[in-house]
Amino acid sequence: QLQLVESGGGLVQPGGSLRLSCAASGSRLGDYAIGWFRQAPGKEREGVSCISSSGGGTKYADSVKGRFTISRDNAKNMVYLRMNSLQPEDTAVYYCAADLIPPAVGPQCAIVPGPYDYWGQGTQVTVSS
Repeated sequence: QLQLVESGGGLVQPGGSLRLSCAASGSRLGDYAIGWFRQAPGKEREGVSCISSSGGGTKYADSVKGRFTISRDNAKNMVYLRMNSLQPEDTAVYYCAADLIPPAVGPQCAIVPGPYDYWGQGTQVTVSS
């Protein structure tokens, strides 16, 4: 069974940058679309970004478009989320998740949590001056 572990969270000041990592094991990462989600206290889990299994397709929430960049290295079983121009509203626990969509299906992914079957434990991102 696929397992995901996030890392790279921490405390940054407004305007700062951070790169989150998602390490996969137990299955071939190249068969899965990957999504990044976040959840702040008292709020619903929110889609941030996603990337298709081969990396050819990406999506971003309007709130992060132009500031965040998702990427993957299937040979290393790694997915990344580069976050620039961070603001206090970005404070949340960030999760990566996997959706089984082999490359033959097409360069698709979703930024809603429903289709995702595998989830990491989350990493805390706090943006504060």
